[in-house]
Amino acid sequence: MNRTDHAAPAATDGAAVTTAPPSIPFIVLALVIGVVSGFGLLFSGYPEALGATVPTTALGIATLCYLAAAVTGLRWVAWLVVAVGTLLVFGAELLDLPRWAVLATAGLVLLVIGLIARPRATTPQALAMLGFFGVAVVALALDPRLGLAIAGLALAAHAGWDVVHYRRNAVVGRSLALWCMGLDLFLGLVCVGIALAG
Repeated sequence: MNRTDHAAPAATDGAAVTTAPPSIPFIVLALVIGVVSGFGLLFSGYPEALGATVPTTALGIATLCYLAAAVTGLRWVAWLVVAVGTLLVFGAELLDLPRWAVLATAGLVLLVIGLIARPRATTPQALAMLGFFGVAVVALALDPRLGLAIAGLALAAHAGWDVVHYRRNAVVGRSLALWCMGLDLFLGLVCVGIALAG
């Protein structure tokens, strides 16, 4: 069975898929929607909006998207995880649990499944989650301004991961990589700017 999403066919081993690149208007639209999403997260009205929790949460969901797509071999699953990750965050808030712990637990469950079912595709995404999200989680324990700057830098750096996957057309659809790129760069750099101006 050939697995596909609207952007491109899936490569079941996490390898690149050959398709024509999207048009310039599509690229601009996806990036702008990402920036708008980042703006919404930054100014969502939560008391911790200026703390490291927001970029850490964004990184947790972003890395979970890539991990889930790698584990399942279905590129469209990354978009589904945007919604599922958001629900996990709301659930964590309702249960008074740390957001990072809930997202890390979801990542651990996916890691176990992926290492059994698709280790070759899962390992790079698990390492990326450990690196990017791990740095942001550590930032939560630091001085608030320093933590915000470090978590923001980690989020902005994740845009590089998005670029790699966009260019290779691998693991996730290009639409998700572009959207994530816009969100990561905008929100990450704004967090760094707020921390420096603080």
